[in-house]
Amino acid sequence: MDAGQGAEAKDGKPQWEVSDFIDYCADQNVPGAELTSYFFPPDATAATMLEVKRRAYLRGVSITGTAVGNNFALAKGKELDDQIADVKKWIDFAAILNAPHIRVFAGNPKKDMNFDEALANCIAAYQECLDYAGTKGVFLGIENHHGLVADPANLIKIIESVKSPWAGINFDSGNFNTEDPYGDLEKIAPYAINVQLKMRVKPKGNPEGTPSDIPRVLKMLRDANYQGWFTLEFEEKEDPFVAVPKILNDLRPRLLSDW
Repeated sequence: MDAGQGAEAKDGKPQWEVSDFIDYCADQNVPGAELTSYFFPPDATAATMLEVKRRAYLRGVSITGTAVGNNFALAKGKELDDQIADVKKWIDFAAILNAPHIRVFAGNPKKDMNFDEALANCIAAYQECLDYAGTKGVFLGIENHHGLVADPANLIKIIESVKSPWAGINFDSGNFNTEDPYGDLEKIAPYAINVQLKMRVKPKGNPEGTPSDIPRVLKMLRDANYQGWFTLEFEEKEDPFVAVPKILNDLRPRLLSDW
């Protein structure tokens, strides 16, 4: 499960800490948790990570990875350098957590920036971070997350341009807003090193979307020989405390039968 789910304070309920999310995963008999960086305190330190690692171990929850909100589609200079530095900081944190994967973004170029320049800068920044991640044993999966990678061709181009065994795609089942989302997901499935499963797909011209064809998504990943984690990323309007346990109960037999 993704640490973003249930983290917002609603209906007078207190906002969750990362430790609360770990406890929730344990209580739901979920074997792993993806702990998104921006749900940690902004002043988080190595000591913070050690305490989270301790809590997860005692509750029997594997930390499957983390995620950052970077933008590599920037002009060369301090702003891009700061983005690279932040990703490297979280690579260090991931190593402390024993988190094997970080979700990263390609980014969204500013209106006055040439697309090809943004793409080249993204590839260079990703390569620099991969070189560092490889020394820590951490995968960096670029997500199919709009901007530079709104279509699969540019995302695959980035992956094939870098030189690192620690590169791959963070496969988000709900992020292609194209004419054929499932066809485009199938194109990136062979590069998947982490999966975030959403309950809805939103084809071009359909912002509300339609329920995900989960068996179809699972089949394309199985055909691509994907063998890693599945993260439930719940973004529906329903109460997550009601809906998520039902979804988990539905997913468990599907995953066990398909894997």
